[in-house]
Amino acid sequence: MGSAPIEHHRLVGAWRLASASSTTSDGERDDTPYGVNPTGLLTYSEDGRVTAIMSYGGRKPLSVVASVSEQAEAFKTFLAYTGRYSFTGEDITHRIEISSIQNYVSRDLIRSVKFEADRMILTTPPTPVNGKIRTLELVWQRVPGTP
Repeated sequence: MGSAPIEHHRLVGAWRLASASSTTSDGERDDTPYGVNPTGLLTYSEDGRVTAIMSYGGRKPLSVVASVSEQAEAFKTFLAYTGRYSFTGEDITHRIEISSIQNYVSRDLIRSVKFEADRMILTTPPTPVNGKIRTLELVWQRVPGTP
């Protein structure tokens, strides 16, 4: 048996976002691309399903009758998607089926993956963000009691 099934088993379960950072192509680092203390939950099932939920840190509650600008800010600071995943042992591909960002639907999000003890590090390919080419690194901590 090769290493891919073993690595696949390491992936399955629930993961909480521990940290997020981004680096530009010229080395500029940002340790708060999703605000201070963002939260997130990422789950991988044995049968190849993925669900990701991320909330920026510092989000404010909506007013009872939320203005359009409040609603826009709430949308801008929250991401959720689900779909199928495939895993090679070095890269993971999320094939998006439903997303809070409609542009992600039917799109593949590819991440490189590394494991360090009970942490998983997902890194995006260089991507244009706010006029700069950035690489995002998301560190996920395994939720205790999951496989």
